[in-house]
Amino acid sequence: MKCIAWLALAAALASADARRPVIAIGGINHESNTFNPRKTRLADFTPRNIAREEFLRETAKSNSTVSGFIAGARESGFDVHPLFDTEAPPLGPVTRDAFDTLTRELIAGLKAAPKLDGLLLYLMGAMVTEDYPVADAEVVRRVRAAMGDRFPIVVVHDYHANVSEEIVQLTTALLTYKECPHLDSKQRGVQAARIIAGIVSGKWKPAQALVKPPMMYNLVFQNTFRPPFGPVTEESRRLEKNPKILAASVPGGYQYGDVPTMGPSVVVVTDNDPGLAKREAQRLSDMLWATRDKLVLNLPDPAKAVAQAMAGGKFPVALFDTGDNIGGGSSGDSTFILAELLRQKASGWFVPFTEPEAAAAAFRAGVGQPFDQLVGGKADKLHGAPVRVRGRVRSLHLGTYFETEVRHAGRRYFDMGLTAIIEAEGSAPDLPNLVMLTTKPAIPLSIHQLTSCGIYPERLKILVVKGTIAPRPAYEPVAALIIEVDSPGVTAVNPKRFVYKNVRRPMFGL
Repeated sequence: MKCIAWLALAAALASADARRPVIAIGGINHESNTFNPRKTRLADFTPRNIAREEFLRETAKSNSTVSGFIAGARESGFDVHPLFDTEAPPLGPVTRDAFDTLTRELIAGLKAAPKLDGLLLYLMGAMVTEDYPVADAEVVRRVRAAMGDRFPIVVVHDYHANVSEEIVQLTTALLTYKECPHLDSKQRGVQAARIIAGIVSGKWKPAQALVKPPMMYNLVFQNTFRPPFGPVTEESRRLEKNPKILAASVPGGYQYGDVPTMGPSVVVVTDNDPGLAKREAQRLSDMLWATRDKLVLNLPDPAKAVAQAMAGGKFPVALFDTGDNIGGGSSGDSTFILAELLRQKASGWFVPFTEPEAAAAAFRAGVGQPFDQLVGGKADKLHGAPVRVRGRVRSLHLGTYFETEVRHAGRRYFDMGLTAIIEAEGSAPDLPNLVMLTTKPAIPLSIHQLTSCGIYPERLKILVVKGTIAPRPAYEPVAALIIEVDSPGVTAVNPKRFVYKNVRRPMFGL
């Protein structure tokens, strides 16, 4: 009998040893533009009641951070327990009800899960709520209170994160995207999965440090594929070749969040070497600070930008409407550039608008029918007055499309809602003037936004793009020239257009 008991015990121990770690995965993502008066409600967030199998199947197809968690789990040999991955379009601060509901659902999912060995969480890093200026840290604080101090939590932030000291203290490890445009979303998810696998196995004991230089790094200069930011990003990559350094992150920050943590950061995570983490974080911060003489903003206003585009020798010219950057929290209905195109009698142009009212009018009229509506300038008083557009309805579309290449934040599927293309007055058969009217905000991350509606961008002279950095991978292969426009709006890149009340001072760049 004693022999049988020992055999049973040995079998039980072997079974325990063979148990694969189980890591919960999920995300709550919002980039809150505190200058946007439109609050973000619970209904703005994507659905969270997706079946486990569907969640894993559909998420794994994308190039997102959470898809990286899944891929990294396979590589590192642990199982995942999906919670939910929800996001809302960049708007104003999140309401109290929405934030409390989402965090409550997240914690309930953790509590209801089988035995968990840790959590991989994607948080944008720039969420502001009615109660919390650094809401991502509050999410982790609540999770930490529910799951205990010893529970491993690895968080991935977006590149535009305004990182707080609190979240660095609360997480076991924190890393951010390296690239802007964000082409490495999935890679960072995989990296986070490797880190938590090392933590759970006992191989690594993370120590991390945060340094924040006293500066605002203007969005115009946050392209990590060229100077001045590029060399700092490359140095962070080089640092990670050191086996003692688990992650080195240099996010550029989100300048539309008027919060104390606004601005770039450096977070270095080491294997049980806090001194190394602090030294290297400070060194990367010093590199950022040393680039400040390169951060001189000198962009044309809409009138000058349109004139430059018309005078260009090669086409098409892409005008990046930085003040109406949908991905940064704008309305997508700014009219400043359209007004100049009409005033200067430009030809062969394309301008998109988030315009459910005018789109509905086009659908009521039908293809080939006359169109005469006020377009744009309806969401608020910050993006110009409505402009009268006359012409005809060229085509009507469902507004869905997908992107096969890796694009900003790893997005693959897009939905503009019912979409109308208007051929405006002054069009010629070979040089049409086209206005796109979408029902939903459409971040211009893919050139298929145009081609899915029968528009050939290479045949036009001027393409208006409502973004700043994120659209570059889609438009650089097409445009002969990209001009960033100093346009007004809630995402204006010129900080003189805003009044900052809550950022820390002094701050270079303001």
